[in-house]
Amino acid sequence: MAQSIVFGIAGKVLEKLGNVAYEGICSVWGVRKEFAKLKDTLAAIRAVVLDAEQQQARTQELSLWLQRFKDACYDVEDLIDEFEIEAFRRQVLERGSTKRKVRHFFSGSNPLAFRFRMGYKIKKANEMLNEIAASMAKFRLTQKHETNVIHCERETYSFVKTSSVIGRDEAKQDLVNILMNPTDEKDIPVLPIVGIGGIGKTTLAQLVFNEESVKSHFELGIWVCVTEDFDIKQLMIKIIKSATGMNCKDMNKEELHKVLQDCLNGKRFFMVLDDVWNDDNKKWRELKDLLCEGAQGSRIIVTTRSLDVATITGTIPRYDLEHLSDENCLSLFLKLAFIEGEEKQHDNLVKIGEGIVKKCKGVALAVKTLGSLLRSTRVQHEWEVVRDSELVKLKQKENDILPALKLSYDHLPWHLKQCFAFCSVFPKDFEFGHHRLTQLWLANGFLQSPFENEEPEDIGNRCIQELLSRSFFQQYEDYLLFTKFKMHDLVHDLALSVAQNESLFLFDEEGKADSESLIAEQLPNNIRYFKRLRYLSLAYDGNIKRLPNSICNLQSLETLDLVGCRGLEELPKDIRYLISLRSLTVTTKQTRLQENGISCLTSLRRLIFSECENLEKLFEDIQNLTALRELYIHECHNLVSLPQGLKYLTALELLVIWNCEKLDLTMEELELEREEGGSLRKLAVRGVPKLESLPQWILLGSIKTLQHLYISNLNNLWTLPTWFQHFTSLQNLYIINCPKLSCLSEGMQHLTALKRLRIGGCPKLNKRCIEETGEDWPKIAHVPDFYCGDFETTTNDK
Repeated sequence: MAQSIVFGIAGKVLEKLGNVAYEGICSVWGVRKEFAKLKDTLAAIRAVVLDAEQQQARTQELSLWLQRFKDACYDVEDLIDEFEIEAFRRQVLERGSTKRKVRHFFSGSNPLAFRFRMGYKIKKANEMLNEIAASMAKFRLTQKHETNVIHCERETYSFVKTSSVIGRDEAKQDLVNILMNPTDEKDIPVLPIVGIGGIGKTTLAQLVFNEESVKSHFELGIWVCVTEDFDIKQLMIKIIKSATGMNCKDMNKEELHKVLQDCLNGKRFFMVLDDVWNDDNKKWRELKDLLCEGAQGSRIIVTTRSLDVATITGTIPRYDLEHLSDENCLSLFLKLAFIEGEEKQHDNLVKIGEGIVKKCKGVALAVKTLGSLLRSTRVQHEWEVVRDSELVKLKQKENDILPALKLSYDHLPWHLKQCFAFCSVFPKDFEFGHHRLTQLWLANGFLQSPFENEEPEDIGNRCIQELLSRSFFQQYEDYLLFTKFKMHDLVHDLALSVAQNESLFLFDEEGKADSESLIAEQLPNNIRYFKRLRYLSLAYDGNIKRLPNSICNLQSLETLDLVGCRGLEELPKDIRYLISLRSLTVTTKQTRLQENGISCLTSLRRLIFSECENLEKLFEDIQNLTALRELYIHECHNLVSLPQGLKYLTALELLVIWNCEKLDLTMEELELEREEGGSLRKLAVRGVPKLESLPQWILLGSIKTLQHLYISNLNNLWTLPTWFQHFTSLQNLYIINCPKLSCLSEGMQHLTALKRLRIGGCPKLNKRCIEETGEDWPKIAHVPDFYCGDFETTTNDK
């Protein structure tokens, strides 16, 4: 069975305490004895954590004890990170001792002060662990290697694969008949579908929505997934988007009302309002009045878990959705747990499956989850564990958790538990792309691989596919270059629940918190009390002009996402005190960034400047960010130049420069100074019209490491450099919409690692690369995956 999060985190810290870097830290700073005490105490406590996890439901005191231990593990991990960062600084100092700017940065570093400060922190960490170890005796915990825990939990769009739905034909026909039944009512008839979470209300509505007779009967089909916040303006935007495809998010209510009137005027429409929680009759009437422009014969279906909502919204008798029969549940379960026909070879497992589906009590999503869970194993004992696990009784409340889904969560490896619980920071109905999610997981230290040198993207994609296969994620849209995912509402509730239990997201009724994750549209006044906050996103609030300086007290904060805060006039002056920050996304109105601000965040691994439209210059001392692996500069239209210190970021692996019209990347005076030793693996440059040739000062230091190069919309790029042939590790090359580029550089046939080449929107180059006959064809004939033509690419990733 899978490990708990606390058990896994403690194991991760113990692993750090035993690696090669730790040995170096002990030698340099003389902390071997203190760290040995930490290691021994932490290992002793970890040995009983699995038992504590299993018993914590019996007593809140034990749950709080586990939380204290988890906090202590994070503190020790932060300690090790500080030592590693300081060690990396010293390496850079030794490597670049002749460089004035690097020397200037480190001249203020005081080893004695650092040793004293860290010695005090180690002492406090040891004291905390000793207290935790002393108090665990009263719980009479024993060592365990496995844990069997239980629990369970739901999301939506209009598409459904009808062949994958079992047992709902009769219900579908009932609803179609009701919708087609003529009525003399002037008010639009509203039919509520009611049932507990996960029973299949959304699936039934999807079946009806996609029924051919329904499509032909109504002139307009509209599907809206309603959030818990029944915001009229947002609902108007969603209705218009579904009906017309128009994005009206920047309109006010009056403008939206006019567009909505034009959209519905005189048309017989069928609308599904899926997953409605609002029981405020006033709000419902306001929305209903906005829909009155539709023609006679229009219909609305509302799906909800609440009888109160059904009473408020319904104008005709509600439809109470019945549970699936045991027979249909078993058919669905076998369809998901086995490859077609395979169940005939496993009579013993089918027999156990009959017991499993009875536990699901007709809830289709629970059946789907357990079927997906067991698809990867044919071990009888593992099936029996699922069958024999005790399930709590379902209660019909808003935050209920379906036991089957929680059971599926308990079977996850601990690192996947962390990844899944982290997703509670996203709002319901949020569409996230694999790249953004992978980078957030990476910044928070969740991605680990048993394979040496495995790319983070590959690890992240594997985690996503695992969560997708177990029905924690739903694939929402599949584009050429990326895929969007969502979490079902019930699954999102599960993520919130387990994040609470793991203290990733804690609020009490008074609004006090000791949280590690928060996503909010407005900062609470007591933000400084969120001592364990690790993730803070203000990505969707354009009204914030200033952040309270108290945000800089959040010394456990690892990710700060300000993208979309276009009104932000400046960053907090004390942002340098966010010493644990690993990922920072900035949107600001500032023209320049203050010195001794972001440049002091030496733990940063990911830095994004997004839509900083007034920004003319980045901070000069960017070379201080010695741990920085990824730098994105996106839609900074007034940015003129990049700081010279960028060439000293030897840990940088990814650089993206996107739509910066005034940016000059030449920096000719730096080109001779550039040395090898860089680690850049991926470079993407798009929409930089001043660029005439690839920036030598960026690329020459990474000749041996660069694997992916994407250049696009470079209207004045006319040549590829002669040294291009030396990128012997290059695997993927995209050249898109560079109209002046007339030929490939000489020697490209030597790029034997090149696996994929895409050329498009380059008229002269396109002709020279025609297969077999083009003048440049001999240079690229060895590339196995080659395409040349006119095409557009989409690269959005939420």
